[in-house]
Amino acid sequence: MQQVLVYADSLTWGIIPDSRQRLPFDERWPGALEGKLSASGRRVRVIEDCLNGRRTVWEDPFKPGRNGLQGLQQRIEICSPLSLVILMLGTNDVQYCHPYNDGWAAGQGIAALVREIRVAPIEPGMPVPPILIVCPPRMSTPKGLIAEKFRGAETRCEGMAEAYQEVAAALGCHFFDANTVITASKVDGVHLDPDQHLALGAALAGVVGPLLLTAGSQEPIT
Repeated sequence: MQQVLVYADSLTWGIIPDSRQRLPFDERWPGALEGKLSASGRRVRVIEDCLNGRRTVWEDPFKPGRNGLQGLQQRIEICSPLSLVILMLGTNDVQYCHPYNDGWAAGQGIAALVREIRVAPIEPGMPVPPILIVCPPRMSTPKGLIAEKFRGAETRCEGMAEAYQEVAAALGCHFFDANTVITASKVDGVHLDPDQHLALGAALAGVVGPLLLTAGSQEPIT
């Protein structure tokens, strides 16, 4: 069985927009991805490591542990062997408390995460996993419970997709722009509505399936 690690934030955790509730696994995009891959005959386990408020490399001034670099090497070590790591972060990098961050800065944060993954102390003989960088959908005007937290973020996120694509090309990663298949929530302008989770999972299945074929089947070492 091949294992895919998804390292992400609340968009992937499956928070229901303008609430503190969570979608069930099969309605979140990682669950939809696993379901599509399994239906195609692949033995795949999609492992979610998704933390609300997680940034790429910055701290949350109110909640500890939201810096994505913290503990990342250990997460790779814990979950290995991995056939793929999917990174989908950056939305929280442009919260109101990071007024100088923009799409380019988030891209630099993603680059730091890629480098961290590649130096994780995995067991000898286990593969350094390939990485798929997914750019989250561009925000519209934030509304509801998160309006103040994301004040102005719809402007600061400009250029994120282009920055991520450049980072992926420079570091030899795969890239997918979620903006090509989904949009941010109509309810809060930031997260994903339920139908968008399913659409993203289905689209990524078409991307991830061939990547797993290239990676080959990797059975856990016992």
